[in-house]
Amino acid sequence: MSVRAEPIGVAMLGAAFMGRAHAHALRILGGPAGPGGPGDAAPPRLEVLVGRDAERAATAAAGLGFARSTTDWQAAIADPAVHLFDDVGPNDQHAEPIIAAARAGKHVLCEKPLGRTADEAHAMWTAAHEAGVVHATAFNHRWLAAVRHAHDLIAAGRIGAVRHVRVRYLQDWLADPDAPWSWRLSRERSGSGVIGDLGSHLVDLCRHLVGEIDEVSALTRTWTTERPGGTVDVDDSVDATLTFAGGATGTLSASRVSHGRVNSLTLEITGESGTILFDLERLNELRLIVAGEPSTEQGLRTILVTDPGHPFLRDWWPPGHTLGWDVGFVHELHHVLQAIRTGEPITPLGADFEDGYRAAEVCDALVRSAAGGRPVRPVYRAVGA
Repeated sequence: MSVRAEPIGVAMLGAAFMGRAHAHALRILGGPAGPGGPGDAAPPRLEVLVGRDAERAATAAAGLGFARSTTDWQAAIADPAVHLFDDVGPNDQHAEPIIAAARAGKHVLCEKPLGRTADEAHAMWTAAHEAGVVHATAFNHRWLAAVRHAHDLIAAGRIGAVRHVRVRYLQDWLADPDAPWSWRLSRERSGSGVIGDLGSHLVDLCRHLVGEIDEVSALTRTWTTERPGGTVDVDDSVDATLTFAGGATGTLSASRVSHGRVNSLTLEITGESGTILFDLERLNELRLIVAGEPSTEQGLRTILVTDPGHPFLRDWWPPGHTLGWDVGFVHELHHVLQAIRTGEPITPLGADFEDGYRAAEVCDALVRSAAGGRPVRPVYRAVGA
């Protein structure tokens, strides 16, 4: 019989959409053994929820399962019951609390984009590295079963050397010009618009599945500059070409003004001997064609990634029973907790702060390319440089 490790106390800054997703995953991991259970990871203990408003924070803490709440993130970091500081707050609330938490010896998990700029992300990576704590950037799409299967197929050479990549992430919540202003539309608070919000996911998937990005050429647009509640000074859409260190080329497109696209993320990766397609709206499926292997009349065959041999499925349901979007967060948080308990690395399957920083360098390059109307090569710095 295995011995469960001592629980890991968690403080979380933020209680909105991403806060609910992280708390949901933590509750599953802290529950009894079963599908998605903690296995050999140290179970989490939800200690402190940090919010801006005391009354709302207390209500959110009770609803999400935290023992208590506070409006003071410094007090949460100083709490000896807290071992992991999970920052899911707005982008302008990432750097200062995360750096302070790392320097206090707390392990750190931060939502994407890691920083509003590459400089900010680099400072966060440096602090965590120097403190010797576990650090992870929450790129949750890495942890979907179909995406992991795509990663494994590419790494095994199933489609040969990658030649071309097409990634796209489209939403419609700003398609209406009368949609209200939010912090995501402020450069000061968010760093960039759709580039950091949706584009960072695409950049991370490209890096994770294909390799480092050497050069970008981007075109951005802000289609509505004034919205109820404020002025918009970030990008609504971006279209870009990419060049990879391994020689592949690609295209990247992201938009928050695409009518009818609520949360549409697609990727298509073509190698010298095959193609892989993934669609987030059909997240349990991976479409594949490999030269010389059986296929449908249309070429691509569909793999339903719900067999025990597929990534993560051994911990869940019988074959044919699909998983939901939220399960990616369960896998992600399980990996972080396991790294804290055993010292195993976050990378290469997970994203650490170096990955978050490198994605930020590419996002900054997209911003500079669009502003200057020219290709830009990201320059990647070492830790502490």
